[in-house]
Amino acid sequence: MTAQGYELAVDVRGLRKRYGDVTAVDGIDLGIRRGEVFGLLGPNGAGKSTTVEILQGNRDRDAGEVSVLGADPATGTRAWRSRVGIVWQDESAPAELTVRETVRHFARYYPRPRDPEEVISLVGLEAKAGSRIKALSGGQRRRLDVALGVIGGPELLLLDEPTTGFDPAARRQLWSLIRALAGDGTTVLLTTHYLEEAEALVHRLAVVARGRIVAEGEPSALRERYGSEATVAWSEPDGTPRAMRTGTPARTVAELSRRFGGEIPGLTVSRPTLEDVYLRLTGQSQEEAR
Repeated sequence: MTAQGYELAVDVRGLRKRYGDVTAVDGIDLGIRRGEVFGLLGPNGAGKSTTVEILQGNRDRDAGEVSVLGADPATGTRAWRSRVGIVWQDESAPAELTVRETVRHFARYYPRPRDPEEVISLVGLEAKAGSRIKALSGGQRRRLDVALGVIGGPELLLLDEPTTGFDPAARRQLWSLIRALAGDGTTVLLTTHYLEEAEALVHRLAVVARGRIVAEGEPSALRERYGSEATVAWSEPDGTPRAMRTGTPARTVAELSRRFGGEIPGLTVSRPTLEDVYLRLTGQSQEEAR
């Protein structure tokens, strides 16, 4: 399928899923272009993981049309499944096997797997290839999870909160890996609630709240559309701090300059970040987000 001249790896229309009285996904429309890194952002319970499970064919939907790599996941064949890789939040591999044994074992499940040694190198585990999984650190285990997600050479890689629990260094190392995979032509769907991660990786994103997409587009476009006001802050002559939100910050600064007769004490002008936009769209406060 295509949309606005782009071939879509994922095309979703009117997706719905309920669990008893709880509506997890409430009419989502989604189009992910081949070869892009697409972010699905939202707070816990927004419906992100349920959507990913449906796209992979691991969960039935109640309504809607879904096409993933040209097929309906609900009736996807084994050959189709081999084209979709996934990395869940809580993967677990046999603790007694080594990294090399595990990657080679999983490679046997696919008709055209990538070379296991190449994949181990790709995720930066060459030095740990002979180590048992139980001896790996948390970050190294997460790298192994990614290796198992890509060993089949997927056209589409689904990453569900891939860096949860990572320290900053490990997070940035995994970002480099995701960029490398995307550079090789893999389409990546990334769910996350880390705004810094989304800004660093995605070409486009959708913000999900209460099972619905409330905004979609490039990060810069979303900042411009939903965060047009800047904050101008300064200090009064008696030292009292002041701040004003305005859609015309240059005019505000000019007016302050005239009032102060030149230099404005403590002047700062800050544009809304993607986090500001995200919190506004999801109805969260800074404290709730933390």
